[in-house]
Amino acid sequence: MVMKGVIMVRGRLLVIASVVLLATTLQAGEIKVHTWPAQFIPLEVTSYPVVMDIGFWMEIVNQFDVVKLQQVTIHRYEGCIDVKVKTNFNLMLSCSIIGTGAVGGTYTAILTDAAISPPYGVARLCVKLDNANLTGQPGGSKNVHVATVTIRVVPR
Repeated sequence: MVMKGVIMVRGRLLVIASVVLLATTLQAGEIKVHTWPAQFIPLEVTSYPVVMDIGFWMEIVNQFDVVKLQQVTIHRYEGCIDVKVKTNFNLMLSCSIIGTGAVGGTYTAILTDAAISPPYGVARLCVKLDNANLTGQPGGSKNVHVATVTIRVVPR
């Protein structure tokens, strides 16, 4: 009975010693053993780091909104919207405006709070039409496309 207990203890010690031996060789990226531990179990040999390059990403969330100009005086119209931005980098927005020719005049577009930081920001886009020439459109026309604002972005 004592002999059987000694053999079991020696067997366990052999398994423990094998695992310790394997653990020390794991750091070298190879295994050198004469016998595999008690069961055929997978042993970790090495690991590889996984890396990637993170690109610049931004999205204007409400890019399909429209700026609706409202009459301020007989020949002056103004309208504003919030430009909602999601991003993973610090950015600066800018804008330009071009009239379509449907209504002549002087168009101006201005972005305020255009410096956006991750993950989310809101800039304010305001459009103004001065010296509006309304003679080219029939009275009562609705939602006439009179200009297009282009938004640009650059990292800051």
